Amino acid sequence: MPEVTRRDPFKNFRFRVKFSGETAYIAGISKVSGLRRTTEVIRHRDGGDPGTSRKLPGRTEYEAITLERGCTVDTAFEEWANRVWSLKNSSGGLETSLKDFRRDLIIDVFDEGGQQVLSYSVHDCWVSEYHGLHELDAGSNAVAFERIKVEHHGWVREHTDPPQEPQFTDTAG
Repeated sequence: MPEVTRRDPFKNFRFRVKFSGETAYIAGISKVSGLRRTTEVIRHRDGGDPGTSRKLPGRTEYEAITLERGCTVDTAFEEWANRVWSLKNSSGGLETSLKDFRRDLIIDVFDEGGQQVLSYSVHDCWVSEYHGLHELDAGSNAVAFERIKVEHHGWVREHTDPPQEPQFTDTAG
């Protein structure tokens, strides 16, 4: 394994998101909320030591992830959100399509040279909140965004090879 010489952290604006098993990235994602997990602390006291409490790890919770992108003709977010949405069927009852509503996501981070340097797999994701169109304002020149909030069962950092630092050669002389 080559020695890693980089000291600077990676920038937070070079990233892409895709569904696991697909080669194409989801178009236009401009913002992804952070990956966060919290483990509950369980306190207990030993019977022979009433003055000191001990701490043990308890249940771990994973915070939902929000993905935001500019509105386009691509309907990937809406189609995914509709898989858990109830709608009236022709007989007047409610029906929910739960077929394949969970999907794994891959979040890839790239360095300044475009090399993948970090990759996270987010497991068993499903859309709990869908914003098809944010506020419209004729007095501004902002981009229209759509947003989804994704619940999941956790994430892991995948192994990636260290990026190759560019090699410069002296051609003078």
